[in-house]
Amino acid sequence: MKILVCISKTPDTTAKIAFTDNNTKFDTNGVQWIINPYDEWYCLVRAIELKEKDASTVIHLVTVAEADADPIIRKALALGGDEAIRINTGSNDGYYIASQIAEWAKQGNYDLIFTGKETIDYNGSSVGGMVAELLDLPFVSLATKFELSGSKATITREIEGGEEACEVDLPLVVSCQAGVAEPRIPNMRGIMAARTKPLKVVDPVATEALTGYVSFELPPAKAGVKLVPADQPEELVRLLHEEAKAF
Repeated sequence: MKILVCISKTPDTTAKIAFTDNNTKFDTNGVQWIINPYDEWYCLVRAIELKEKDASTVIHLVTVAEADADPIIRKALALGGDEAIRINTGSNDGYYIASQIAEWAKQGNYDLIFTGKETIDYNGSSVGGMVAELLDLPFVSLATKFELSGSKATITREIEGGEEACEVDLPLVVSCQAGVAEPRIPNMRGIMAARTKPLKVVDPVATEALTGYVSFELPPAKAGVKLVPADQPEELVRLLHEEAKAF
């Protein structure tokens, strides 16, 4: 079985967020980059677990990024990927990224394609569905459990007010979230092996981006906290009536 795991470079969750050029570009100065957690903790680890059950399984990693993404690709290889492909272009447009991934996937004859449910920076949650559409494959989103028996996958996913279990024949595309697998960290053996694993750089296909970003805006600063003495419940009631805001 061949599995393609889509990975993305995102800012560390502790990074200080700022914008430049009149709030039209993300300021990358001093930012630590990581593998998008949904891609690493759930997609890649679940693929590794499937390989541990079937040693013939091959795991390929694909990312749409420029050369500065190579360190995170090497980390993904250290965790357990067999080979990585970097499509040498940068874009924040979901359709453009999905088109690049789909074009590569057409050549790879993959049985299973994993994507994270979203990236933690843009939170678009759209790439997986578009990859499936471009490849004319079934798509299951928001998976919390994934089991495989032969060529049939049993998937549990979140729906409004509960969960849904479904069975789907391979090949298919699945977007994963918490519950699919438990996060791992690379061991020394994996880190050393990653240095020699193939990292193929390929040119992008001609595709027009459909969206662009006009500007970014930070959320408003949090207001100060008002403390009310325990012996003044009337003041608390007044504040709740007159000053508290409903969200």
